[in-house]
Order: sequence, then C-alpha cells, then structure tokens
Amino acid sequence: MTELVHFDIVGSFLRPKELKQARDKFNHGDISQAELTQIENQEIEKLIHTEEDLGLKAVTDGEFRRSWWHLDFLWGLNGVAKYDYQESYKFHGAKTRTDNAELAGKVAYNPDHPFFKAFEFVKEHTNVTPKQTIPSPTLLFRDNRSDNWPNFYENKQDYLDDLAKAYHKTIKRFYDLGCRYLQIDDTTWAFLISKLNETENDPKEHEKYVQLAKDSVYVINKTLENLPDDLTVATHICRGNFKSTFLFSGGYEPIAKYLAQLNYDRFFLEYDNDRSGDLEPIKKIWNNRDNVTIVLGLITSKNGHLEDPDTIIQRVNEAAELVPLTNLALSTQCGFASTEEGNILTEADQWEKIKLVVDTANKIWK
Repeated sequence: MTELVHFDIVGSFLRPKELKQARDKFNHGDISQAELTQIENQEIEKLIHTEEDLGLKAVTDGEFRRSWWHLDFLWGLNGVAKYDYQESYKFHGAKTRTDNAELAGKVAYNPDHPFFKAFEFVKEHTNVTPKQTIPSPTLLFRDNRSDNWPNFYENKQDYLDDLAKAYHKTIKRFYDLGCRYLQIDDTTWAFLISKLNETENDPKEHEKYVQLAKDSVYVINKTLENLPDDLTVATHICRGNFKSTFLFSGGYEPIAKYLAQLNYDRFFLEYDNDRSGDLEPIKKIWNNRDNVTIVLGLITSKNGHLEDPDTIIQRVNEAAELVPLTNLALSTQCGFASTEEGNILTEADQWEKIKLVVDTANKIWK
C-alpha cells in the first residue's frame, strides 16, 4: 500500500475563470475540443504546481475535465448512456442541471474511457503521487439509473456482477498506467443513513434499504478483489455537495456496520458540522484494522470561514480515543467543486483551507 501522510484532499477544486470561459465557448461551438483540451491542460498544470507548493503529497487534476463528479465517469462505461432526468437532484436550497445516466445495454469496461488519458496527464506533470477519483459503482443503483436492468439481464445478480467486473477492470487499467492511489466517491451511504432512519417503523420498506446496503457491500468488495497490494483505495462517504448545499443529513451509526465490511484502505468521513453526528461510529468503521485510516473531514469546503486550529486539534484528540492516532488523518470535508459550478467561496479561500489542513496536521502528527 502506498505510504501516505496524515493530511489529504478529497479531490475537486474550483474551476478557474479561464477554464469556465473556455468550456462555455466550447458548449456554444466557438472553440474546438482540441482548443478546450489545451486550456484544460494549462489550468491543470497550474493547479498541480499549487498543490505541490502547499505541500500535498497526493494531487489531482481538480476534476477540471468533468462537468459532474460522477456522471462523466459513468457515461464513459460501455452500456451506460446519457439522458435528461427532467428533475433537479434534491439538494437543499439549490437546483441542479437535469443530466443523468441510464443503462443502455450490459454494463462493461471501456478500454478507451477518457479518464485514462486524464490520469496519464496528471502522472506526467507531478513529482508526487497522482491521485485518481471515480464515483462508486453504487451510483448506478440510484436515481433511476438502473431501473431498466431487466431489459438486459435475466436476474439482478448478473447485473451486479457485470458492474463489479467493469469497475475492477477499470481500476486495474489505472494501476497499469501507474496509479497507486485511487479514491471511490460515494453518496449512496449517506442516502442510506436517511432512508434507514426514516423507515425504522416500516419493516417492509426498511428491508428494501437493508438490501441496498448489502448489494453495495457485495459490489464494492467484488470490485476490490485481488487488486495489487501496493494500490491504496480510499472512499469518500459524501452527504452531497452542490453550490455549498447538501443532500443528506445524519450520523454514520446506521451504516457503520456495513462500512466496516468494506475492504478500503482509507475512509474519508465528513465531520464539519452538526449534521455529521458524533465521532463514535468511527470506531466501528475502523473495526480494529491496522491497515485502515480514518480521514476526518473537519474543515468545511462549503464556505470560506477558516476553522480554529485548536478546535480541530481537540476534535482529532477526541477521535484518537476511539481510533489510534496513527490510523487517523485530516482533510477538508469534501471537494470544492463536485460539479463545474463550484461551491460559494473564492480560490483564495480554497487554498487557505488546504493550507490549514496541512499546517494543522503537521502540528498533530509531528
């Protein structure tokens, strides 16, 4: 497993003005794909240099080539198509665009997935670890994305197995290209927190979400089977991130026993506000696994207010009463731009947040 320090990033960064303008011109047919790619390359190089200058040991391309944190990847799989959902995703206080993904055939690995070239660019332009982020396979369970699986499969088990195989082969290809640190972003578990809580007194409805949790564990662990030992695979358990708003609330307790079964190396958990619940579930999620790190998202990415370092240190010390300090790390609670719109803060705010993560972690883990 890749040796990582005790500070980290979730992955997405605010799109710079030049990139936003270029994408707008591309969408209106005013510049070519090649011209857009050239501008993306320039801005990603600048971003990588900034990440490195701030001391980060694992860097991303900020997801600058994507419109959505999840859909662009899903659209790149064989058997998945783009369609108009005609509904906003249910964020609190903001409306999204209505893009979505759906099954258009049997889901399968795509050897020409555009994310492979995107990863290679980062690897060629950094002196530290290039980190690749992708959405969880569970994102093809929700928001009507796999409603039509019976059109292509005789039973759901075959669909789940194909999905796991497509993801496994994709991750293996990233590895072959030099990836040693991959992060799987997942909002399904936060969705399940809400649903498992809401249906406690309705056994039949509750069982639907218990089964979704079990299916999620199955597909994720099958995806992760027999991957190389020197590949670190993390997950970010996200409550939603769009223009500084959120999708879900609640502590991790209802899903902790399922997360404890997942064969990830690092768990990024959101702990930036009262919606996050208490720290107690991290003990169950860690589950006495020496090779597992709990990454505490104690610094919000949703606004520019800088947290007090002493308060952060106090929270980490509280967490260390549940999980050994050596198995803890620090990050922002989420990325800064899970979609191209970005959160409501400035680029200067964003970099102050990253500096706070690095500086505070260096005080804790001397």
